[in-house]
Amino acid sequence: MSVSKDDVAYMANLARLKVTDSEIEQFQSDMNKILGYMELLNQVDTSNVEPLDHVIELPPNYRKDVAFEPLDHDEALKNAPDADSDYFRVPRVIE
Repeated sequence: MSVSKDDVAYMANLARLKVTDSEIEQFQSDMNKILGYMELLNQVDTSNVEPLDHVIELPPNYRKDVAFEPLDHDEALKNAPDADSDYFRVPRVIE
């Protein structure tokens, strides 16, 4: 399978890209090289290879599931640089 100039122009249009004719030719060449490499990979015999989730098999590193008390509402407001009644006050960002 190869990519035509029309295919590249169509994909560029879908991506809302403006491309020149020389860029279309370059992208066509690059995509055809990639597809050629993929065809080469498809020819590799992997019948005796076990499928992997990751290239390097590592045991999962899960954190300890420890219950803890959540921060009290009043305690959280005490730590705030600026609070108003039950709310955090933050500086205005958008004018």
